[in-house]
Amino acid sequence: MKYKTMISYLLIALICTAFNACGNDEVNGDGGGGEAPEGILVSPRADKTSPLRNPLNGWVMYAARDQEPTYWDTEYYVPDLGKRVKVIDYASACYVRTSWSSLNPSDGVYTWRDKNTQMGRLVQGALERGLPIAFRIVVDGRDQGMNTPQFIFNAGAESYLENANYPTRITPIPQDPVFRQYYAKFIEELAKDFNDPEHCAFIDAYGFGKWGEAHNVIYEKNIGENVSENTERLKEEVFEWVTDLYTRCFTNVPLVINYHRLVGHPASWGSANENSAKLLTSAINKGYSLRQDAFGMTDYYQNWERQFATTWTYKRPIIMEGGWITGGTHRYWIDPSGKYRENHPEDVRQGEFDDSAEAHVNMMDFRAGYETETWFTLSFGLVQRFIAEGGYRLYPDQVYLPESFKKGAQVTINHRWRNLGWGYFPNNIPQWNYKYKVAFALLDAGDNVKAVWVDKECEPSEWLKDTPASYDFKTTVDVAPGTYKWAVAIVDTTKDNTPAIQLALNEDKTATGWTILMEEVQVK
Repeated sequence: MKYKTMISYLLIALICTAFNACGNDEVNGDGGGGEAPEGILVSPRADKTSPLRNPLNGWVMYAARDQEPTYWDTEYYVPDLGKRVKVIDYASACYVRTSWSSLNPSDGVYTWRDKNTQMGRLVQGALERGLPIAFRIVVDGRDQGMNTPQFIFNAGAESYLENANYPTRITPIPQDPVFRQYYAKFIEELAKDFNDPEHCAFIDAYGFGKWGEAHNVIYEKNIGENVSENTERLKEEVFEWVTDLYTRCFTNVPLVINYHRLVGHPASWGSANENSAKLLTSAINKGYSLRQDAFGMTDYYQNWERQFATTWTYKRPIIMEGGWITGGTHRYWIDPSGKYRENHPEDVRQGEFDDSAEAHVNMMDFRAGYETETWFTLSFGLVQRFIAEGGYRLYPDQVYLPESFKKGAQVTINHRWRNLGWGYFPNNIPQWNYKYKVAFALLDAGDNVKAVWVDKECEPSEWLKDTPASYDFKTTVDVAPGTYKWAVAIVDTTKDNTPAIQLALNEDKTATGWTILMEEVQVK
């Protein structure tokens, strides 16, 4: 912000105060009615359209377990833009839904640690491109084959075989002690490398049932998908065991669970189980956030799921995945909503977007293949709308800064923040523990940070759409006399107050992530 521009804003503010020509909320920054803050008014320019790569926010790029390195160069022609674009340029994370056996094929062997393996190349490829990985690890073999490693069964783990014609489609019994011994060992090893938010965006931390979707779980091999008098007891005991395991191992990385009306139940279809909300709330109280795999799918994403999402709106972030596969697998046009036309996958994309807006989701999905292609070729306007309107998109719209003061003086910085997104910044989840805070810095002429002050009373998780939040931050500035620049950032207080969150601003930024607010500040 140039000096002449700042003087102009000061004159406007003085005129508005004198003649009562401007609303208090816009000029005073105090919620209305109070005196104008001290200092020079700086009004940074909001960036309302650029993709921002922030944690638990934005589009998620999916990768299959056998993905080749060329996948990262995937492009689609976007008619709305008249050019080809790379999917990865719009993504904040890479989601890998894979099997336990692909990661741990034999005892003590972990494929992600070997860069010569398919999984090792996949993980390394994402990290080299700045995309943190997210995992769901599937153990059930009824549809996909040997998802649990054979050595687990060789060691004596109990199993269920649904169809003798497919002898490799084996499903483990999750309360079996041999299964638990090896599964716990595997999760502990996974956490050694991925309990790090720089490398891992989140863990889809349940993984039982068909496709790991947290329903249709087998507990008794003699009855399969049927219910017995033991079902509720076994379901709760297994649920508590596996959620305890993940929360013990992953202390720094967000955990999510599928909020399904039959969570953990042997059935995959039917009305809500009376214990579903209880189980999910137990996981949430341990630190879990929410995910759902059937957005846009009316028969599956029902009123129970919608109401459960509403209960946790702005308390835990929600990640969505679309339910219908429009690339030839599903007859999506039979959806009870009546909104989807045959041969019009763009109708499904709209349905997924609408459900996402209703649930205030933080992340949407670019599933591999045709689903992703249709987002770019047929529904790119919705891609752009989610970038602009979805998740969280934070920026200060006005800041009052002192331009001249004495060394050691106490100064007051009045700052007001807005969230352009329908979601929220989940600084409150236990794995983050309010570690992200607003900070102001004085930089020298070379943009080197000379001092940083953190406003600990300012809480970003409380910033909601259409509800600006203002703060008066008082601090003592004890730097050597000279000329400086004022800058702002949302920093990670666990990492020496380094900038950590991309702000939705068009102002100049330093190489280390500070946004410059005022070019000339005199310390006497």
